[in-house]
Amino acid sequence: MFKTILVPLTLAVLSLFSNGSDNSTARLKHTNNNLRNTTARENQDGLDNQTGMLEKLIVADGTAVMHLDLNQLNGISRAGKMNSLRFTLTPNSFFTILVFNKIFRGPQSGSIALIPENSAVLPSAFSASFNQLVVEKTGWTEPFDLVVRDGKTGFTFFNIEGNLYDYNAEDQSLVIKEGRLRLSEEFATKLGRPADAGSLVGNISITAKMRQIEVTHEVNGEVISAQLPAAPTLVPGPDVIVGDLSSLQQFGSSGTQVGLAVATDSCNAGQEPLHWFALPQNDHPVIPQNLYRMSGGPNNNDRFEQIGQSWLKHAFTALQNDICGFGCQPSGTGTLLGAGCSDPYSASLNASQNSLGSRAWVNPFTGDYPGSNPSPNNHTGHTHTGTSHRILVEINDLNTTLNPGATYYAESQYVTPHEYAWCQAHPGQCNMYNNASYRRFNVTGTTSFTFSAVGSTVQSKAAVSAWLGSQSVNVEPVPGVDGFAVVAYKVTNPSPGVWHYEYAVYNQNLDRAIQSFSVAVPAGVNITNIGFHAPPQAPAFANDGTVGSAGLSSTPWTPTLTSTSLTWDTETFAVNPNANAIRWGTLYNFRFDADQPPTTASGTVGFFKTGSPLTIQIQGPSGGNPTPTPTPTPPPGETVWVEDAVPAGA
Repeated sequence: MFKTILVPLTLAVLSLFSNGSDNSTARLKHTNNNLRNTTARENQDGLDNQTGMLEKLIVADGTAVMHLDLNQLNGISRAGKMNSLRFTLTPNSFFTILVFNKIFRGPQSGSIALIPENSAVLPSAFSASFNQLVVEKTGWTEPFDLVVRDGKTGFTFFNIEGNLYDYNAEDQSLVIKEGRLRLSEEFATKLGRPADAGSLVGNISITAKMRQIEVTHEVNGEVISAQLPAAPTLVPGPDVIVGDLSSLQQFGSSGTQVGLAVATDSCNAGQEPLHWFALPQNDHPVIPQNLYRMSGGPNNNDRFEQIGQSWLKHAFTALQNDICGFGCQPSGTGTLLGAGCSDPYSASLNASQNSLGSRAWVNPFTGDYPGSNPSPNNHTGHTHTGTSHRILVEINDLNTTLNPGATYYAESQYVTPHEYAWCQAHPGQCNMYNNASYRRFNVTGTTSFTFSAVGSTVQSKAAVSAWLGSQSVNVEPVPGVDGFAVVAYKVTNPSPGVWHYEYAVYNQNLDRAIQSFSVAVPAGVNITNIGFHAPPQAPAFANDGTVGSAGLSSTPWTPTLTSTSLTWDTETFAVNPNANAIRWGTLYNFRFDADQPPTTASGTVGFFKTGSPLTIQIQGPSGGNPTPTPTPTPPPGETVWVEDAVPAGA
């Protein structure tokens, strides 16, 4: 590898680049041993005439996979199945590489933070650090090029041997492959097996999309110009997104529930300053918050449920920050969020009860809501407890003792009338579909809770996209007139002869809401364990925007099994306008077991306020012959792999 990176950059070039490389292709492979055997003198020979472009790049995003022999890792003598631990790379990790004239020249010291996507039964020392692992590029005096460490303590678990670097300049992608994972001396000692130090326990591969952070032009070894890459291109019109969810906090409790709030930073990804006119004007963003839990099954990812929702914050006074790095063009006024600019709201502001209003007042697609008469955040006529209007969550849904291995995701969404109005006046410049973002948080506690962020905020995607191994289909009944929903689904095989069908129906900004959901069931299929889940509804409050201020119903949906389908539904709008429909910003679950494996099947989504049902293609049970109804059995007690988890949409 290259021994050192010197400043100024001209010295870095003199110490790094040689004419001995094959420059006939934009693609070049290096092993870590080749990099280590290159001496400083060899790098310097003949470099005085170097001319070209030096790029410094870091990780934009990507994935990593560790294939581990868990028997070997756990000290079991018999050979075991290689199990896959999958990770998302934390965006903007400072694992820096140098590229000269589109030829890969090597990595610099740095690290990639790993966000787990699944889990397994691991030694306790490794399990305790599982959410804070990094792949680190070591210094040139170290015996191994890369290691896997605890990013907070620096404890080394594995040394990586024999890895290949494969860089493609055309799409700025980097693959690190064929890395052999060897047990470190300190991990072997920690396990009580010092003699196992250096033993082979698996392999690792990393696929990363890189992005430039600096570009330098050299002529005869001298710096002629240096520049940062251009700021991201802004889209036409106003385009508010959730740029960051920086913290999640508890602000109160009442009975069996707690009240939470998440901090949000909005970013205007559009070229047009975004309207930010505070109440009593009705031309500003409104900001709901949600909480989700992924759990169940041997890998704790069989189901994805919404466990909390809040009222919404009415925005006021746009600051002009640049947290998204879009290149803020300040508007000069607090009533407009400038092009490329960002605006923060702390968790405490988003938990301030007197500043929150009910979602029931808002059309989530057009962004329309009243500004006054009636006021959309009128708190007269009701009193507040510690949970009122905040993200309302049952304590048992967070209690870490009751939810071992579960993972949690906070989500927020910015809805604004300006985007819809601009879309109507400028067809094709419609930015109402990317307003939700999410972030994973770890939970600590059994009755009172603290939260710590894991990885970065995933911008412009709803939290349901974090459901590992699921597939999804969008539901958009009238494009351009109303918003969209998502039906995500996953089928597992928990025991021989039993398949579990899990569906999550998420409404992002569909004003008409959803009243029914059906899955086709062929003749001869035996259905058992029919289930339903919905997040808790806020209690009724005076002036909450529901009909008669009666609040929204929490009545579970009714399942109906016929010879051709299984349907769940709630009351119609005509019967009860406050029925427990899937309204915007909420996710409901539908589930059952069957004695037949999955196949492509029809699903039907029925709407609440208006519109005909819509048929979609999902997975459901295949046809079968009548047989006795099986009794489902729980998965084996030892956690091993049922399947490799694949991120939604992959």
